[in-house]
Amino acid sequence: MKGLELSEEYYNFYGKSMIHEKFPMYEKRIAVGLVGQGSECLGFDDDLSTDHDFGPSFCMWLNEEDYKEIGSQLAFEYEQLPKDFAGVQGRVESTHGGGRVGVHDTHNFYYSIIGRDDAPKNNMEWLFIPESRLAVVTNGKVFRDDLGEFTAIREQLQAYYPEDVRIKKIVARAATMAQSGQYNYARCMRRGETVAAYMSLSEFVKNTISMVYLLNKRYTPFYKWMHHGMNKLPILPEVSILLKRLCEMDNQKKVWEENEYATPLSLNLFDKNIELIEEICVLIVEELNRQDLSEGTDPFLENHTIRMMNKIEDKQIKALQIMEG
Repeated sequence: MKGLELSEEYYNFYGKSMIHEKFPMYEKRIAVGLVGQGSECLGFDDDLSTDHDFGPSFCMWLNEEDYKEIGSQLAFEYEQLPKDFAGVQGRVESTHGGGRVGVHDTHNFYYSIIGRDDAPKNNMEWLFIPESRLAVVTNGKVFRDDLGEFTAIREQLQAYYPEDVRIKKIVARAATMAQSGQYNYARCMRRGETVAAYMSLSEFVKNTISMVYLLNKRYTPFYKWMHHGMNKLPILPEVSILLKRLCEMDNQKKVWEENEYATPLSLNLFDKNIELIEEICVLIVEELNRQDLSEGTDPFLENHTIRMMNKIEDKQIKALQIMEG
């Protein structure tokens, strides 16, 4: 059983009656669900996930006034619930895994993860909240929220970035993909700087994944799950396969030692990494065209950044450095 399903069944079997019997006056004021950190909130949990921070559990969110009145008592009653459920042993928390489930003040819950207690009010506020943090507060499932306060903030965040912010982030990813993968990787290999070359590849992979999520209008999750989550995205799923091939490619040092090129910008197409990088960038350019963010077939992503910047209407966002965001 997946962790999210386990959580909902545990709440329905034990939590719902506990709240109804112990806190009848607050029953319709307590939001319940499982949202936050942990693979089970993303639906990515497997057998390996069960060794820590996993087990029958759920979250409850209260507004500030209710939290002050019943927060401690509600937390106490929650701790009295049976730990084991449906053949699954009770939750074993890791050193830093405490506080993920149980009772929360709604605004403190959001503040602890995204650095603010409500949805951003303007584009600049949106721009600098890390994507992975927004993924954390919009994942999982809310089982019940009669009051609607927790869900109201959640739905504003789930509505995704304002378009000017999304475009600026796409511009930044395109610029970094071009710099790291299409330019610096080859230069590092030509110099024999293999550590720097692999760091360039790492930057390319990370920014490519973020680019694909942005083109899908989905928040990029924590790095461990970034690539795994691409399998569920409808736009550019083939990039996931190409990135896997790129990361599994043998070291290409030998083809640089055996081939010389007249100019620093000459592409060593004997290097299979370069071939994959260019294939990925061509796919990205095609999607940028489909979304009317750019035009033309030039595979060098940096050459598309100015066109995309010109589509941004917010003057403050438009004035930012090209890689900002």
